Amino acid sequence: MTGYNEHKGAAQILVVEDDPVQRRLLKNAIERHGHVVHQAENGRIGLEMVKRAGGLYNVIVLDLMMPEMTGLEFLEAIHAFGTQIPVIVQTGQGGIETVVQAMRAGAFDFVVKPVSPERISNSIANALKLDQREVKARAGRRSRSGAVGFDDIVSASPAMIRVLDLAQRAAQSNIPVVLEGESGVGKELVARAIQSGSDRSGKPFVTVNCGAIPHNLVESILFGHEKGAFTGATERHVGKFMEADGGTIFLDEIGDLPLDVQVKLLRAVQQGEIETVGARTAHKVNVRLISATNKDLIEEVKNGHFREDLYYRLNVFPITIPALRKRKEDIPHLVRVFTERFSSEQKNGNRMTVNAGALALLTAYDWPGNIRQLENAIFRAVVLANGPELTEADFPQIAAQLPEYDVVDHLALVADNSSNVRLGEIAAAEFGVSQTVADNVAARINDAPDNAISSTNPSGDVRKLADVEEELIRFALKFYRGQMSQVARKLGIGRSTLYRKLKDYGIDPDNPQKDAA
Repeated sequence: MTGYNEHKGAAQILVVEDDPVQRRLLKNAIERHGHVVHQAENGRIGLEMVKRAGGLYNVIVLDLMMPEMTGLEFLEAIHAFGTQIPVIVQTGQGGIETVVQAMRAGAFDFVVKPVSPERISNSIANALKLDQREVKARAGRRSRSGAVGFDDIVSASPAMIRVLDLAQRAAQSNIPVVLEGESGVGKELVARAIQSGSDRSGKPFVTVNCGAIPHNLVESILFGHEKGAFTGATERHVGKFMEADGGTIFLDEIGDLPLDVQVKLLRAVQQGEIETVGARTAHKVNVRLISATNKDLIEEVKNGHFREDLYYRLNVFPITIPALRKRKEDIPHLVRVFTERFSSEQKNGNRMTVNAGALALLTAYDWPGNIRQLENAIFRAVVLANGPELTEADFPQIAAQLPEYDVVDHLALVADNSSNVRLGEIAAAEFGVSQTVADNVAARINDAPDNAISSTNPSGDVRKLADVEEELIRFALKFYRGQMSQVARKLGIGRSTLYRKLKDYGIDPDNPQKDAA
């Protein structure tokens, strides 16, 4: 791509959008960041522009719902003649099915309308970084130095961008920060970025996992002890607070601290001094405190497990990091960065890529273990991969946990005419999943009731609509193993509507073939 000048920051952006108001808004938002905008009023015109001058455009911003040619058809068409231009799709529907379709068709990123100027700008910036291979260089630098800055945190979702904005503000002072969020969302990464962005950059950054220390050793490990302070203290020990003097101490899972240690921590926060076990005098320390928790600390206070005075001292600047399932826009970017990093670290050093099908699969999954689980899955796939590209077949455990994924839907079309063994062969050969996953899918389909729902009753009359609906709901509950969100999504109804219908028909979701008690 020749249109992007890395130093000037200008890029050639093609906007394919049928709504003139949206085109104007996008044009203004993109030009505000110094880029050049080209416009196409529908997919066919956009396709012709790409065919004529494909090498000109650095990024394409594409609406999915357009007359004449849909966004998905446009994606298929441009990939058919081999263009590698990153495409950012816009969708008015936030449903995961639409996103998965777009990712599978080769989209680089997706945004949900109405999109803010900051969100589209951030997405374009990420696409341009991919174009310039900055992601590779950054991943390599980080793996060697270990230093983490805000630029190293992969973010595309508005929720995560807000988190980083708050974290950057926190870095400008020594105010105590509490990072809240589920395990694996990246709390330590944000804490390190705060340290790097502060005037304590380059000073010690000491991490303590409060939940992993035996309670009888917490005080000694945090504040240190003198020789002979207790049985087994054969030598003097410098605690974590003294190690972090001048820098930052990161207390992970702070909600697990014993109450007696919380008293001493309060003194360290209030007065800047610590009491070493066995020492006669207190020591002054200059430490920036960042805490993290996956618990609701105010509930811990109410239950008497956390000191109220310490809570208000620590909770001056709380930042809540959302779970990965609530910021799915970040998944494709994280997958690419992890793949680049882990493949470059392997012995052969050959950098791997991820195909569209694998990106779609990984984006569809909810990742209960968050970024840590995603990172582990990519690492395992890279290590075990046979080729230069990761595909859906490299993530069999993920595919097995997505009963609504298209592999299952395609197999269902032939379920009524095939045996379990035959279905397994079809899955393994045609859909790129492992034989084990294929056999499990096949068995589940054939264990389900007959796919064909009868339209008439034994007397030959057309069945009542309510009876057919009830049978379909029972079938869906068994087919998707009681996963209510998938059942509602596939039936095209809301979860509240589904629950109401279960009650109306007396269906037990845990045992759909029997009436509820």
